[in-house]
Amino acid sequence: MISKILVPSDGSIIAQKAANYAIYLAKQLKASIVALSVVDERSFTAPPVPASETAMNAAEPITDFLREAAEAYVKAIKVLCDESGVESFISIRMGHPVEEIAKEAKRSKVNLMVMGSHGRSALAATFLGSVSYGVIHNNKHIPILIVRG
Repeated sequence: MISKILVPSDGSIIAQKAANYAIYLAKQLKASIVALSVVDERSFTAPPVPASETAMNAAEPITDFLREAAEAYVKAIKVLCDESGVESFISIRMGHPVEEIAKEAKRSKVNLMVMGSHGRSALAATFLGSVSYGVIHNNKHIPILIVRG
């Protein structure tokens, strides 16, 4: 029986479509939603620059901005859940999205993941780093429902 659904979101239109689908499904099944957004730490790694050539704490505002964006993504899902009468929880993690999604699924003890996908081929996903592709191939225990764009 499905009682808890994980919905990872990067704020894209496809992720929003997956969230809407998950909320509809959760309402039908009387399940709850765990809305997750992962701040990808790789997005602000750069080659080393001498300290004399950088602004003080330059990385801090970038991480703050990315965290605020992630909070907005999951809060938008929470609002939709509240409007639909679906119980929801939010989670924001820092790290590699594929790994953090798997960790949150285990931590929250979800029965299903609902994710959006751009529908790239396996070859394109390998080079472009598709998160849904990575989650599908690294997850062996939790069913995953992919919503295409």
